[in-house]
Amino acid sequence: MGTFARDASVANETVAADAALDAWLADRDGDRESTRAELEELVRELATRPDLWSGHVRHSPVERIYVRLHLDDHLEVWLICWSQRQDTGFHDHDGSRGAVAVVGGALAERRLAAGCAQPPTAIYPAGAAFSFGATHIHDVSQTGATLATSLHVYSPPLGEMGFYEVAPDGTLSRRTGDYREEFC
Repeated sequence: MGTFARDASVANETVAADAALDAWLADRDGDRESTRAELEELVRELATRPDLWSGHVRHSPVERIYVRLHLDDHLEVWLICWSQRQDTGFHDHDGSRGAVAVVGGALAERRLAAGCAQPPTAIYPAGAAFSFGATHIHDVSQTGATLATSLHVYSPPLGEMGFYEVAPDGTLSRRTGDYREEFC
């Protein structure tokens, strides 16, 4: 389980400026926030367009690598290349809805659940997508034998986020941080 021990100053973050992706995104209604269903549709469509993101894929055996592909007033798009040694820790997106498409490998999503010995977990293989609402709390990690790659879209764009820790006595704590901590 992830803990509060994250250091955003060593995060492996790249910001990509890609005219082709920006042009592709210009066709959508960018004057408002997207719904959860719209985000899932968008990330599924983007997953079918590797020409717009595959040039940024690279993996490290010890850390996640993430590339912000797009940011505007209503939408943020990330490519994340997952290592086998990190998870996001339980977190929320503090008001942002999101959707994820797994384009390589597999991801595990654990949900925070009170009174459960093991949190409910879903496995998403390559080709799968999932979405979540603005109050969703989860922990995401790579799973399986191969490294994973995923596309993430958020609306509104990420800002402050909540990070959760369950103490050995079962008490829950929430700490406010920003998006860089999730991607550490």
